[in-house]
Amino acid sequence: MTMFMSGVVAIFEYDLKKIIALSTLSQLGMMMFSISLGLYELAFFHLLTHALFKALLFLCAGILIHGAGNTQDIRSFGGLSLNFPLVTVCMNLANLSLCGVPFLAGFYSKDLIVELACQYSWGIFVLLMMFICLSLTVLYSVRLTYLSFVGPYGGG
Repeated sequence: MTMFMSGVVAIFEYDLKKIIALSTLSQLGMMMFSISLGLYELAFFHLLTHALFKALLFLCAGILIHGAGNTQDIRSFGGLSLNFPLVTVCMNLANLSLCGVPFLAGFYSKDLIVELACQYSWGIFVLLMMFICLSLTVLYSVRLTYLSFVGPYGGG
């Protein structure tokens, strides 16, 4: 439920730092899910990989906030990829890793958790909730990228 609720709230949030913090909460839910399966080492591995790309996300967020006139509202960003190309690449790599794209850090830990969860007989509801929560992660990450880098400029 932690993964689900934080994912839903992150979709409707417009504060950059809150979105990143809510995604951290969602991933903590993923780690607790892994622990509930008895996969303690895998939860720790996900904690380490998540800490690395989440630190990169917060560093990029700080640069974007500073460069956008000290505002955290992503509605006022838009089109920042032209002004911050390196930050765009770094933040997109961190977001893709958060989503579990193959061959990035988040894939190796998240894929193992999902794969082993599917092997356990937890029931269809638990597996369905896990896949919905993973989809929510992708949804708020794509939304953040679109509103920050691709969408129209919304600042005054």
